[in-house]
Amino acid sequence: MSERGVNERPEQRLERDERRWPGAPSLVRSFNFAFEGIVWSLRTQRNMRLHFTVGATALVLAVSLEVTRTELVALILCIGMVLAVEMLNSAIEAAIDIAKPTYDPLAKIAKDVAAGSVLITAVMSVAVGYLVFVERLTSPSSRALDGLVGGPVDLTAILLALTIAAVIALKARSGTGTALYGGWPSGHAAIAFAAWAAITFVTSDFDHHLLVSSLAFLMALLVVQTRVEAGVHTVREVIAGALLGSLLALLLFQYAG
Repeated sequence: MSERGVNERPEQRLERDERRWPGAPSLVRSFNFAFEGIVWSLRTQRNMRLHFTVGATALVLAVSLEVTRTELVALILCIGMVLAVEMLNSAIEAAIDIAKPTYDPLAKIAKDVAAGSVLITAVMSVAVGYLVFVERLTSPSSRALDGLVGGPVDLTAILLALTIAAVIALKARSGTGTALYGGWPSGHAAIAFAAWAAITFVTSDFDHHLLVSSLAFLMALLVVQTRVEAGVHTVREVIAGALLGSLLALLLFQYAG
């Protein structure tokens, strides 16, 4: 969300989103608003960026070390909880600042309690991360991906999750567009080309590998073309997204192999 979006009156924002999403159902707009909140938090809140970076690092370790699915679920829940509570803390602070622009003891208590909830979840997450990683980080016999990845489906799911996270982080960094609309890089292009690369790696041993890969590549190109023709993205933005998705797929599948 840009500064303009933050300072807009509600009726201005509704008019802008009606132009952006003409005829779109309210559910689609709700998802867009939610993603705008995530992007805004990453752009403006230092602690949110810190938690996001630590969480991403933990997930990279999870796919690099021998973690079980149960441990992975615990890590995902902890990361999601910390990020969600940090965003709630920011929302509470913003609401209090609007309601009480001057110092108020009760406002201070509300902010301190909200910040305390973030601290509790962060400490809990660190404890879970320690229990999950300590033995593996100190054991030289750990093998990458043995406990987590059961096949191509697992790798593809991890790839798509990493791609989405990378797109949101880069859009927050570049300050352009929203998570679902416009901006650098193109999320649709990144996901489309990540899927193409994943299909290419997964079908590498099949008889019709070249045909399947070519069809997937054409589908990815069609996705990119529609984003440019609709005026949602520039050529530079879709190229950046395509390179991002392809590179992440290459790194993940080569490392897993």
